[in-house]
Amino acid sequence: MTGILVMGAGSVGCFVGGLTQLAGVPVHFVGRPRVLAGLRKHGLRLTDQDGLDRHIPALDLRLHEAPPPELKPDLVLLCVKSGATVEAATALGLTLPLGTPVVSLQNGIGNADAAQAVAPQLRWHAGMVPYNIAELSHGHYHRGTAGALAVQGESHDTALVAWQTALSRVQMRVKLHADLRPVQWGKLLINLNNPVNALSGLPLREELLQRGYRRVFAALQEEALDLLDAAQRSIAQMTPLPPRRLILLLRMPTLVFRLAAARMLRIDAKARSSMADDLAAGRVTEIDALCGEIVRLAHSLGRQAPLNERMLALVQGWPSRRQPYSPRELLRALGMS
Repeated sequence: MTGILVMGAGSVGCFVGGLTQLAGVPVHFVGRPRVLAGLRKHGLRLTDQDGLDRHIPALDLRLHEAPPPELKPDLVLLCVKSGATVEAATALGLTLPLGTPVVSLQNGIGNADAAQAVAPQLRWHAGMVPYNIAELSHGHYHRGTAGALAVQGESHDTALVAWQTALSRVQMRVKLHADLRPVQWGKLLINLNNPVNALSGLPLREELLQRGYRRVFAALQEEALDLLDAAQRSIAQMTPLPPRRLILLLRMPTLVFRLAAARMLRIDAKARSSMADDLAAGRVTEIDALCGEIVRLAHSLGRQAPLNERMLALVQGWPSRRQPYSPRELLRALGMS
């Protein structure tokens, strides 16, 4: 490949883009001034739970505050937060050559569709990042869980296959799917823990080892699954257990959960949700692309999703509270006590 553009150099963009550069592919990073300042000062350090620890010096990074108009990348990775999708897609549409393939590595369901609506001259592919990436310090990004990147595409999509091959050189897997929507719904169900983790103020593993928080996560999932079943949506299994059995496990006493979910708990102590980082930094979160998506699904069916709607309100109301919820407080806030 002659080059890749990362549009949105945040946690996902820096980690996946950094791995792509370590695989020998030139990478251009477009990001916010705060992130770019950290990269210019410290370079890009990538670590993970499996022992990866690589550093790309600042002088070897190609950093931009906007897409360079002269750039003709083989592939673009769209990694901005969901709320910035339309703005970013518009900017890409104004600068990229006709037909440039773009992969949306974003949370939620409809980002690729929203991007295609404003920049139809580009080739849009939905994507999914299965693992957690935390920003541990300026320029340092850490993968705390496992999994393979998923992208909607086929073997004839040469840019995707070339990127897939490149990432295999750094032990990062990319799976191509003819239909990614079941995978996206499956990931959204798992991501319903993101607001629980963010409001808990705890690392992921520590949060999951408290039954009250797991009860909230299970209830959000169950409400969403009931709606997905009513809408006859296919859902990919994203954990060793099918979704309904996972809900039962989450509700078990912690001693039972700890023993039965050993594989699920293979999360290092540094892992936390990106939503937790956003709340701590006072940034806009992606709660609307998660719980908001479930609320919209409910409304499309003429139904309600009260638990996801309350969670949406709690995260949006965080600036007026700014202190973590205990399990009991969170259960009470959702009307579950």
